Amino acid sequence: MVKKEFGTTPEGVQASLYILKNSRGAMVSISDFGALLVSVKVPDKDGKNRDVVLGYDDINEYLKGSCFFGAVIGRSGNRIANASFTLNGAEYHLAANENENNLHSNPQGYEKRLWSVANVTEQSITLHMLSPDQDQGFPGNFEISVTYTLTEDNRVKIHYHGICDRDTIVNMTNHSYFNLEGEDSGVSIEHQMLTLHADAYTPVIDSKSIPTGEIASVKGTPMDFTSPKTIGQDIDADFAQLKYTGGYDHNFVLSNTGRVEEMAVASSEKSGICMRAY
Repeated sequence: MVKKEFGTTPEGVQASLYILKNSRGAMVSISDFGALLVSVKVPDKDGKNRDVVLGYDDINEYLKGSCFFGAVIGRSGNRIANASFTLNGAEYHLAANENENNLHSNPQGYEKRLWSVANVTEQSITLHMLSPDQDQGFPGNFEISVTYTLTEDNRVKIHYHGICDRDTIVNMTNHSYFNLEGEDSGVSIEHQMLTLHADAYTPVIDSKSIPTGEIASVKGTPMDFTSPKTIGQDIDADFAQLKYTGGYDHNFVLSNTGRVEEMAVASSEKSGICMRAY
């Protein structure tokens, strides 16, 4: 494991970058600023390492950026209609940061805070943070940890663990953007193969991307990635859901609830990486 400086927070605190390595030459870089997944470098068919996720070189660009590269999103990913919700009879109001809705719990999301390093080894790191009661408008003191692990077979595992002292909303995710040609290739991902172990997805109402509440089957629709196909194969299909969002921007409902499922991305003769989320 290598530790490097990664810039200074607006409060003047030094942030660090932790580089995990395995024996096959793969490297994963995580920062304690935002618990960000900064880079994933894996060898291609010629043994050359490619960085297959988009990221910046220091925290200054992350502070200015709005695309959530590599971010740990919390407390709640995706959108909350009208930036409010009711829980146990109480109404909670959030920031309306995308039209009248709340997106990714911002402002001052988890991706723009300094996390503490609870544990680090050659191939894993655990970061910890306390989100206090009413933080971003959510109830309860929420203790959250995120563990990144790089395995010997070039898997990146992300494990979330949280405890809250009140009922609350928690819907966390990692917001990495992948390109198996390499982040600096300038090549579209549309020709790359994708498999999702998801038999269903959540349709949205309109272009504001608020889910309807339905869990719909992917069978017979362009949303079906249960068998490998290129990302671009159906992206321009005459399908209302794709037109609403300008492509794929939906929740996929993983099959076999309760089991760990994989999101596999593969491109023949190119780099391959498998993300596994718990």
